[in-house]
Amino acid sequence: MANLVLSECGIRALPRIYTTPRSSFVSNTTTFSFRPSSSSSSSNTKSLAFRLNSRNGFFAKNWGLNVSTPLTTPIVEESPLEEEHEDTQRFDPGARPPFNLADIRAAIPKHCWVKNPWKSMSYVVRDVTIVFALAAGAAYLNNWLVWPLYWLAQGTMFWALFVLGHDCGHGSFSNDPRLNSVVGHLLHSSILVPYHGWRISHRTHHQNHGHVENDESWHPMSEKIYRGLDKPTRFFRFTLPLVMLAYPFYLWARSPGKKGSHYHPDSDLFLPKEKKDVLTSTACWTAMAALLVCLNFTIGPIQMLKLYGIPYWINVMWLDFVTYLHHHGHEDKLPWYRGKEWSYLRGGLTTLDRDYGLINNIHHDIGTHVIHHLFPQIPHYHLVEATEAAKPVLGKYYREPDKSGPLPLHLLEILAKSIKEDHYVSDEGDVVYYKADPNLYGEVKVRAD
Repeated sequence: MANLVLSECGIRALPRIYTTPRSSFVSNTTTFSFRPSSSSSSSNTKSLAFRLNSRNGFFAKNWGLNVSTPLTTPIVEESPLEEEHEDTQRFDPGARPPFNLADIRAAIPKHCWVKNPWKSMSYVVRDVTIVFALAAGAAYLNNWLVWPLYWLAQGTMFWALFVLGHDCGHGSFSNDPRLNSVVGHLLHSSILVPYHGWRISHRTHHQNHGHVENDESWHPMSEKIYRGLDKPTRFFRFTLPLVMLAYPFYLWARSPGKKGSHYHPDSDLFLPKEKKDVLTSTACWTAMAALLVCLNFTIGPIQMLKLYGIPYWINVMWLDFVTYLHHHGHEDKLPWYRGKEWSYLRGGLTTLDRDYGLINNIHHDIGTHVIHHLFPQIPHYHLVEATEAAKPVLGKYYREPDKSGPLPLHLLEILAKSIKEDHYVSDEGDVVYYKADPNLYGEVKVRAD
């Protein structure tokens, strides 16, 4: 008989360090029992005897089964590579999660849902003060060694203003819709974003995240739409750094395959009752554009380009960089959904958190994107804590972001790889994944000398 050891994992071969189990017949008795038998302490084992007895018929004799088990069962470690392989084989990111939205909500501390308008306003005061201080300092010094540093810093601060206006659009800034609207208009108009037009389309993005056709922001093109793109559009969409300048064009004309504008009240983006809001935001945008034109005549176009124009485009690049990587670029292909396979939860779980190093605090922890997408009403200053609380529920559906250095330079390689590989999805199927066009970059032939 093979030597066996009983453990919580089942029955395994007994290591040779234990004595051979003793099989023996037990004494004649009328009992039915399962008992430990005596054993020498030196063997460090117990013998388990199972007795069946019947004085009539087949069981006229006593049969004993003795299995030797150690008092202390050694832990047999699995190979880490085998465990990793099994986990990879077993987990399917497109499978329906074993939890629901209520489970995640219940894990998040109650105070994370509380909106503090004074705290929110303190971030506005902080960022606006920095913006004006940077502009005043750069204008005063007016040195070409200073200007590049100013452009990077001010462009990043413009992006931080966008994020605060983004909180206003979600209602996570405060519980007062009027305060949210006023602050949102001031912040977004200052960087040439139509607040209500963006707010409404961004709401559509959150309500349909992860849906191939119904999503609004950085959603994949179907193969049919992709094949129908003209060469200039395809080149712009899949070439760095051009694709990182897409946001103003998206505001004017949306994404390929969709019609409408964030500035026009009759766009397909908006309901009839939202026309007034769209007109208000377009008017505020126009007023800001007019102010910039006046400043061009006042201080000159070159100075305006240095003070506002270049930082504006740095802000656009930040916006496209961050929002793209929140939905693309994971080392494992993540699913996109259609039809009955899509749900709010499954779509939200395809989003990604990113670490931006020192920039995390500057742009208000927008990198904690998964919980933000599922619960956009949580204020940005509670997102990190809410994410940590939700991780045990999310399990493998949460993808831990790669740690960043002081600056998120590691994300540049991820961005470049995704742009080269994530081109379109299949026209059919309710769970689809990005595919690459192998001929995309082969269209331009390079002459070899």
